[in-house]
Amino acid sequence: MHLRELRGGRRRAADVWALVHAERAALAADLADLSTERWSTPSLCTGLSVREVLAHLTAAARLNSLRWMAGVIRCRFDFDRNVAMRLAEQMGATSTETLDRFRRAIASTTKPPLPVVAMLGEVIVHGEDIRRPLGIGRHYPIETLTRVAEYYHGTDLVVLAKGRVKGLRMAATDGPFDAGLGPVVSGATVALIMAMTGRTEYCDELDGDGVATLRERGSWPK
Repeated sequence: MHLRELRGGRRRAADVWALVHAERAALAADLADLSTERWSTPSLCTGLSVREVLAHLTAAARLNSLRWMAGVIRCRFDFDRNVAMRLAEQMGATSTETLDRFRRAIASTTKPPLPVVAMLGEVIVHGEDIRRPLGIGRHYPIETLTRVAEYYHGTDLVVLAKGRVKGLRMAATDGPFDAGLGPVVSGATVALIMAMTGRTEYCDELDGDGVATLRERGSWPK
């Protein structure tokens, strides 16, 4: 690889990290005044409270490739068990401590063996997993959402998304994202992202002949 290409790749990664940090900061601000009782609200992640999902985001921001692999081996390659173990490490004794740990991870550039854009996808999707049940809205920058939508449309890494939208055309009504061929699924970019990652609640906000198919595929692994 030429030095110019290496520097260009580093700049692109730095640009995406800046978006990750901005979204983490926005989520922390949205949760700053959350009452103790509301931290136990069920999230859109089955079986997890909003507090547990936030701890999961903190864990991802503290987990480098070496620690990730060590955890996978320790859990005998049970990836769900590894996720649960790392989540528990970041819960803390109280919801205040859970939020404080997340705040301290806002500027982290540590990550498991994943592309940086996957970390952006994590904070967008899990941010919605937290905000939606709490009735908190966020006006995301469309450039950020478009990057995440394009990423999920092209991969099944971490979450099954590419396979879920196979044979469908995903078309944003609020931005430039438009990908795939087949029956149309149209709507706001954030709703497309969430539906692509298995959150069928967002299918109610989408239009087109492909919505029914996407809803049926929502039960596939998230």
